[in-house]
Order: sequence, then structure tokens, then C-alpha cells
Amino acid sequence: MGQDQTKQQIEKGLQLYQSNQTEKALQVWMKVLEKNTNLVGRFRVLGCLVTAHSEMGRYKEMLKFAVVQIDTARELEDADFLLESYLNLARSNEKLCEFHKTITYCKTCLGLPGTRVGAQLGGQVSLSMGNAYLGLSLFQKALESFEKALRYAHNNDDAMLECRVCCSLGSFYAQVKDYEKALFFPCKAAELVNDYGKGWSLKYRAMSQYHMAVAYRLLGHLGSAMECCEESMKIALQHGDRPLQALCLLCFADIHRSRGDLELSQLKLHCLSESIYRSKGLQRELRAHVVHFHECVEETELYCGLCGESIGERNSRLQALPCSHIFHFRCLQNNGTRSCPNCRRLSMKPGFV
Repeated sequence: MGQDQTKQQIEKGLQLYQSNQTEKALQVWMKVLEKNTNLVGRFRVLGCLVTAHSEMGRYKEMLKFAVVQIDTARELEDADFLLESYLNLARSNEKLCEFHKTITYCKTCLGLPGTRVGAQLGGQVSLSMGNAYLGLSLFQKALESFEKALRYAHNNDDAMLECRVCCSLGSFYAQVKDYEKALFFPCKAAELVNDYGKGWSLKYRAMSQYHMAVAYRLLGHLGSAMECCEESMKIALQHGDRPLQALCLLCFADIHRSRGDLELSQLKLHCLSESIYRSKGLQRELRAHVVHFHECVEETELYCGLCGESIGERNSRLQALPCSHIFHFRCLQNNGTRSCPNCRRLSMKPGFV
């Protein structure tokens, strides 16, 4: 395959990818990789494959292509190609939570002799190193790296890099429990997407919305958290980004748990009121509170479908089934049936919670 034809096919793949025809784009690039013997062409198409698999959350495949790319860069004996390939190797390990390896590869990037792309990629190296330090809970080093990456972004008018740094800073401040800053930085990232992100991947919008959802939940703004998380999940599903889908599901669970905490507190209040009214002999008030209590139990489905007792009044071992119905563990053991007592679903294999 000639150089011009290689360039055309890479561009064709990019157009398909930007129009969300991801699998077709990957097929085009894989054909280029199979038929091309030109090292520069192979290097470029490997870069496309690394980026695409990163944005789709296929991190093992991302690492595989990054390793092939660095071998190609060594054959080219070009410092610019070597820097870019080491950065992709660092980013691949970062995504796979191999944080010590990430830092090693980032330091290798920074130790390479001066290159013409160093100014462009230096910020990305600092960002990847910051994410690795954050993964290792080395907060001071993480913040130093993020600040360095932000300076690169400002000095080079790189709004895309600034967006990514802002998302990472949102995660940083969420971990150190400064929830106002944890919201400020993702909101800044969302502004950058709105102002400059017309030609960007939808992944940037999804990232900013996810980090906003986390911050809103931590601040107790559950409605806003749900809206942002739904927007992020919609993009993740469209893109086939399973790691982001998993993060959104976790955030959804946290939001519902936060809402459930309020309902549980009401139930506990009714339990306390019942004992007070019973001890004072106030029968009319007692009956009203018992009725209200059971209404709350029915509404939140916090009762065992076998024995009928409410769940959450006292410490007891519970078991969730794959259908999400919850029972006392002892009741399931004593029941003997092979299907869910509530919905009659056949599988009685224990769930994850």
C-alpha cells in the first residue's frame, strides 16, 4: 500500500470514527496495518488504534497496540515518534491501574532529548503522571503534576488538554473532600466542551458530566447528579465505553443509596416514635405511627417477602437474589423453593449484594 493510499485510508477511518461508526473505522485501520509495510504509515495507524481503544475503554487492546507502536518507533529511530509511543504506553498502563509502570514510562518521556513535539506532549505526560500519583494516593505529587499540565495547556492554548486536566482535578478534590472544588473543575471542563468542543470526541462531554455527577452527589444535589450521570451514561452506551458505563452505574447506585438513606432515617424515626408512644400508653398516636411506618415499608419494599417482617429495624443477615429482591438469609434457607418467592424467577443463585 502506497503512502498516499495509506493516508487516505487513515482519513477514511477517522471520518467513520467521528460519525460514531466505530467498528467500521477499526476494520479500515486494521486492513491498513495488515497491508502496510511503510513504518511511518504503520506508526500513524497504530496511534489511531491506541486512541480509539482508549476512548472505547478497551484498555488491554490499547496496551497491545501501544507495545507494537513503540517497537515501530524504535525501528524508525526518531525521537519524536519514540516520545509519542512512550506516552501511549504510559497512558495504557494508567488505564489498567499499573501506576508504577505509568510513572516509569512518563519519566522516560521526560528524559528523552529535546524534540519538536515535546512542547505539545509535555502536558499530556504530566497529566498521565498526575493520574498515576492520584491512583497511588500521593496527593502532593499528583497536584504538582496537574498544575504543570494546566500550565502546558494555557501556554499552548490547548483547550482539550485543559478539559482533561479539569476532570482529573475534579477527581482529586473529591478524594481529598473539597466538594466545592470537586464540582468547580468539571463544570469548567463542561464549559470548555461547549465553547471549543464542536469537533471533539463525545468522550470529553461524557467525562465532564460524570465528574459533575460525582461532585453533585457528594454535595447532596441528587437531582442534578442524576441528570449529569444520565447524560454521561447515554454517551458511554453510544460509544461502547464499558468502563465509563460501570462508573456511571456505580454513581447511580450511590445516588439511590443517598436517597434511600433519607427513607431509612424516616423509618428509624417511626421506630423510635412507636417505642415512645407505647411506653407512654398513647394508643391513638401509636396506631397512627404504626400505620405510617408500614406505609413507608411498603413504599420502599424494605420487607422480607417470606416472613413479612420489615428489613432495617434490627441487625440481621440478608441475601439479595439476581432479580434484586431481598430476603432474610434464614428465611431463604428454610424456604426450600428453587425460585424467587416474589417474582418466581427460577434462578436462586445469590446476587452480588
